[in-house]
Amino acid sequence: MTTQVLFIRHGETDWNRIKRIQGHIDIPLAATGIAQARQLAQRLLQESKAGARPDAVYCSDLLRAQQTAKPFADALGLTLNLNEGLRERLYGDFQGHSGEEIRAKYPSEYADWQSHNPDFAPPGGESQRAFSQRVLSAVEPIVAAHADGRIAVVAHGGVLDCIYRFVRGLPLDVPRDWPLLSSSINVVDFENGQAKVVSWGDVAHLSSPGSDDDLKEVPR
Repeated sequence: MTTQVLFIRHGETDWNRIKRIQGHIDIPLAATGIAQARQLAQRLLQESKAGARPDAVYCSDLLRAQQTAKPFADALGLTLNLNEGLRERLYGDFQGHSGEEIRAKYPSEYADWQSHNPDFAPPGGESQRAFSQRVLSAVEPIVAAHADGRIAVVAHGGVLDCIYRFVRGLPLDVPRDWPLLSSSINVVDFENGQAKVVSWGDVAHLSSPGSDDDLKEVPR
């Protein structure tokens, strides 16, 4: 039996555009992100009418993810199942700062972070390894609860990055060369303990692309 998961990144925020680290700070969607969420809802409603309706919606409990998920969940009559395990990586003292500000204020920590060391944790934050383990531990029971189903999981760029690495079997220290696009649909099939990417970075529903993903290692 195959469980298909639509991993959806939240819409654009003002902090995304200026590359300011959000982490667990509860930043709302920008006006552009709200528009993206509406366009996402229109697409999923159309797909549902064509027979591809999600069975359930799971969502990070942070506001930017909820604001992205609610329009299409309401349109489809589905409840948002909030899950703290789907939150963005906790960046501790890095949160609220741009990369340049971090480099100036925490030069040694910045260098360690940029080295892609998966065991580096910002002061008061979590490492990439711990973050990935948290995300996968949150997703595993969600998939198991929907055998042979189709579900939507609305989360963050960092969460999508963890999923992509897991599915592709990529180490945590490999620099990213795949997109993490605002309001994108990223489809993964799980079957008999295996997973495969069906499609990635799909933003065909958006009238214009977001401006915040340039493949730099900037958290979401």
